[in-house]
Amino acid sequence: MALTSSPEQPLPVRTVARAIGDWINRLGRVWVEGQITEIVRRPGLATVFLTLRDPVADVSLRLTCSRTVCETVGAGLVDGARVVVWGKLSFHPARGTLALAVTEIRPIGTGVLLARLEQLRGMLAAEGLFAASRKRRPPFLPRAVGLITGRASAAERDVVAGARRRWPAVQIVLREVAVQGPLAVGQIIDALRELDRVPEVDVIVIARGGGSLEDLLPFSDEALVRAVAAATTAVVSAIGHEQDAPLLDFVADVRASTPTDAAKRVVPDVTEQLALVTTLRGRSRRVVEQRLDREERWLADLCGRPVLAAPGRELDRQGEYVQALRSRGRRCALHTLERAEQDLTHASVQLHALSPAATLDRGYALVRRTYDGSIVRDPAQVDPGDALTVRVAAGSFPATAGTRTQAGTSTGTSI
Repeated sequence: MALTSSPEQPLPVRTVARAIGDWINRLGRVWVEGQITEIVRRPGLATVFLTLRDPVADVSLRLTCSRTVCETVGAGLVDGARVVVWGKLSFHPARGTLALAVTEIRPIGTGVLLARLEQLRGMLAAEGLFAASRKRRPPFLPRAVGLITGRASAAERDVVAGARRRWPAVQIVLREVAVQGPLAVGQIIDALRELDRVPEVDVIVIARGGGSLEDLLPFSDEALVRAVAAATTAVVSAIGHEQDAPLLDFVADVRASTPTDAAKRVVPDVTEQLALVTTLRGRSRRVVEQRLDREERWLADLCGRPVLAAPGRELDRQGEYVQALRSRGRRCALHTLERAEQDLTHASVQLHALSPAATLDRGYALVRRTYDGSIVRDPAQVDPGDALTVRVAAGSFPATAGTRTQAGTSTGTSI
C-alpha cells in the first residue's frame, strides 16, 4: 500500500521506517552468492558482521550472523572467499540500515568455482572478447611500459629488473594495487584506465605471482576482463605460473607465462639488438663491397677492349677500310670502263666490217638509178641512156648507161 502525504501533512520518520521494514520483511528468506570482503568480530558480542560483495558489479550488502554460524564454516571464511548464504533481509529503523540476517553460510568449492569460470569463459568467448583478430601487437620498443602489480611484490621486481636488464633506458610507469581480496578488481581496473589515458604508455603489463585459485580469482573477474577488452593500449597478462590460466590471459593481447617472461616480451634485449645491428652492418658492407668489386671488374674489362683502350686505332682501321672501299670502287669503275671501251671497239670493228663503206674500200661500187634512187643489182634493170649514180669509197659520180652486148652487159658508160 502506497503512503500518502503532502507538504501540509508530512509523514514522520518512524512511519516511513516502519513501512520500509514491513515491506522488506515480506521478501522472505533468500539464497545470495557473493564474495566476503570484510569480517568484523567484536569481543564480547555473539554477532559477527560481514560484507558480501558482488564480484561483477560494485554492489555490496551488509551481513549479520552468529559466531556459531561462522565457526561452522571454519577456516574457509576469509576475506575474498566466494560463498552462498541463506538469510532474511531486515531493516533497522533506529539506524536506517539494511542487513541480511544469515543463518547458513556455504563456501563455494573449487569444482564449483572452476565450473562457473568455465561458463563465464564460454560466454565471453561467444561475445568475441577472446578472438585473435582483436588482439594488438605491442610496439617493438615502447616509449613507456605501464606496470600494474602488487606493492613491493616479487612480480614487480621481476618485471622491472628484467626489463631494465634487457633495455636499461626503458621507462616504467608503476601503479601499485591490491592483487587479491575484495579490493583488487576495482583498483586494477582504475589503474588500467589511468594508464590507458597516458599517451606515452605503449603497453601495459598486469603482473602477479603464483597463488591458489581463490587468490587469482580477481584476474578472472568479468568486469576486469571487459575493461581489458575495452582498453586502447596493448595489455600483457603475466599472472602466476605457466599452469595458471585466469580469464585475463585469454582477453589480453599477449600472454606471458611469468612476470619475468613479460619483461622479455615488452622490451627487446639491447645486447641482442646491438649484435644484430653489427651482423646486418657487416652483411651490408659485404654486399656493397661485392657489388663494387663486380662493377670494378666489369669496368676494367670494358676499358680493356680495343675500342676503348685505343679509340684512334679503331678510327684508323675504319679509315683504312673506307680507303680500301674507295680503291676497290675506283678499280671496279675503271675495269667497267675498260670493258665497256673494249666492247665499244669490238662493236665498232664489227660494225665497220659489216658496213657497206668497208666493201666500197675494197674497190666495189654502188650503182643507183638517179630518178628513183634504187640500187641496180642486174643489168636488165637499166636501159641505155639511163642516168645513174655510182658510189665508190672516195665519193660518188654520175654516169649514163650504155648499150647492151649480147651477153646482156653494158658496153660502156659515159660520165
